[in-house]
Amino acid sequence: MSAEVETLLRGPKAYGLARKALEAMEANKVWPTPVNFELWVHYVAAKESPLGAEIQQIIASGEAFTDTVGEALAARHLPKAKLNGEILDAGDALSKELDSVSRAIETARVSSEAYGEQLATASKSLDTDQAPVIKAMVDTLTTATQRVLGENKSLETRLADTTAEMGRLKEHLEVVRRDAMTDGLTNLANRKAFDEALERAVEAADSQKQPLTVAVIDIDHFKTFNDTWGHQTGDQVIRYVASVIGRVGATPRTAARYGGEEFALIFPGDTARAALALLEDVREEISSRVLKRRSTNEDLGAVTVSIGLAEKRPGEGLTSLVERADAALYSSKRGGRNRTSAADPISPAEAA
Repeated sequence: MSAEVETLLRGPKAYGLARKALEAMEANKVWPTPVNFELWVHYVAAKESPLGAEIQQIIASGEAFTDTVGEALAARHLPKAKLNGEILDAGDALSKELDSVSRAIETARVSSEAYGEQLATASKSLDTDQAPVIKAMVDTLTTATQRVLGENKSLETRLADTTAEMGRLKEHLEVVRRDAMTDGLTNLANRKAFDEALERAVEAADSQKQPLTVAVIDIDHFKTFNDTWGHQTGDQVIRYVASVIGRVGATPRTAARYGGEEFALIFPGDTARAALALLEDVREEISSRVLKRRSTNEDLGAVTVSIGLAEKRPGEGLTSLVERADAALYSSKRGGRNRTSAADPISPAEAA
C-alpha cells in the first residue's frame, strides 16, 4: 500500500490499527489469517484507498470474505504479493532471453569452427613452390591462419563454458519458478499456476475443438475443524484432501489449491460426463476415511467435500467457465453438501 500507511504501521498508532482491524474482521466474520489481517489493517488505516473501497464494496454486497477473495485482493494491492508476481514474470522473460542467447552462442560457435576449417584448407592449397614473393605471401597467410585457428579454439572453449553456465542458470530459474507456482502446504499447483494452466487449456480447446471441463472442490464445514481442533489439524485435513485430488490431477490434468480450503481441477479433453465419474470417485474416497488427530490420535470424523463442475461451451472464456463451476459448487452446498453438481444437466444415461 502507500508509504503513508507503511509509516503508520511502524509508529505508535500501529497497535490501535491492529485492534481496529481485528474488531472489523470479527464484526464481518473474517478469519484472521496473516493475509486477511494485513488486508484489514490497511483497510482501517486508509478506507478511501482502492483496497479500502473494494473491501467496503464486499461488505456492502454481503459477499463472504473467503480466503480466495483475500488472496485476490492481496495480489492486486499488497506489495509482497504483487512483487511475487513481478518476479515470476521477470523470470519468464529472462528464461526466454537465455534460450535466445544460448542459440546465438551455438550458432557463433559453429560459424567460428567452419571459418577456421576454411582458412586451414586455404593454407594447405597455397603451400606450393612459387616465386619468392608469392611464397612470402603464402607464409604470411599461413601464419595468420594458424593464429586465427588458435583464437577460434579459445573462443569455442569460452563459448562452451558460457553456454554451460547459461544452462545452469536456466535450470535454477526453472526450479525457482516451479517453487513459486507450487502451494507450500499441499504441493499442488497454486492459484497463479492454475490461472496460467486454465488459460492454456482454453486456448487449446478452442483451437483443437476439444472438450474442456473445470471442477471446483470445497471442504465442507472446514471452519468447524479449525475452530474445534486448531489450524494444525485444519492443515492436516487440507493435505489429506489434496493428496486424493492430486492423484486425479496428474498430467495432462491440473490439480490446484485454489485458495484456503478450496481446490480446482482442469480436465483438458474430458467432457463433463467423464469428469463427473472421476470426481465422484474423489468425493467417495475422501468421505470413506475417518481421520485421526496426529498429536492425540483422537477421531476427527469423516471429511466430506462439495464439488461443482462445468464443461466449456463453444466460444466461452475462462472467467465464465470458472463462474459456472463455482455456481455448481454452491448448488452442491445448498443441496446438503457431500455431493457433486454439474453446471449443465447430465442425463442418467450419459453419466453411466
